[in-house]
Amino acid sequence: MDNGGKNTHNVVNMTQHVTETGFTPLSQVEAYWEALRGTRLMPSRSEIDPRGIEQALEYAFIVERIAPGIARLRIAGSHLSDLMGMEVRGMPLTAFITPASRRQLSDTLEEVFETPATCTMMLHSEKGPGMPPLDARLTLMPLKSDLGDVSRVLGALVAVGDMGRSPRRFDVTATALRPIVTNQTPPLLAKREPRKPLPAPKPRAEVPGFAEAKAEFRTETPRRDAPYLRLVKTDDD
Repeated sequence: MDNGGKNTHNVVNMTQHVTETGFTPLSQVEAYWEALRGTRLMPSRSEIDPRGIEQALEYAFIVERIAPGIARLRIAGSHLSDLMGMEVRGMPLTAFITPASRRQLSDTLEEVFETPATCTMMLHSEKGPGMPPLDARLTLMPLKSDLGDVSRVLGALVAVGDMGRSPRRFDVTATALRPIVTNQTPPLLAKREPRKPLPAPKPRAEVPGFAEAKAEFRTETPRRDAPYLRLVKTDDD
């Protein structure tokens, strides 16, 4: 899962995360995924940095959805190859599951992609010749591809105990599906402050320098027209 040293900001310290004995790698991968997604539905495939899950790398994998209910392993840790006794890249994830439980895993994968949701599955492998009983857990967390569609899953598979002879296949004994809820409030649903009533309009104040002085209202005295003929007094009179 080496990506050439990219995404150094996606390295998250996992030392604080502790879970049930033997299944600690599951919680480490889950916590890394949660730290990357933040308030979003999920992170993208390009954000995954192997160094962020260094302590759980051998149990981690990434699958790609190629058809409804079918996802193939693109990257897988060594623990998965040990369970199958061969290289598992390119195999469907259902290769680890018994035929009786494969439909259940396929349906669960669709829920993870479509809801979207995260999932933890309890697995058990029955005793057989050279194969002691074996318990395992599988966790699945969706990722967006570079195109923005939900078609990748970051997961981890941990089997606890003596593997015995390979390949080992498991029955699904329990499934916990958790729909993803973001911490962001959609813009249209954001809480708004109640509108305050608009204040009544105030009389417009006079602005010095911009308003002309009001003209005084006066009643004009009617103008008398000058007489047409006037008497002119001279010294001859």
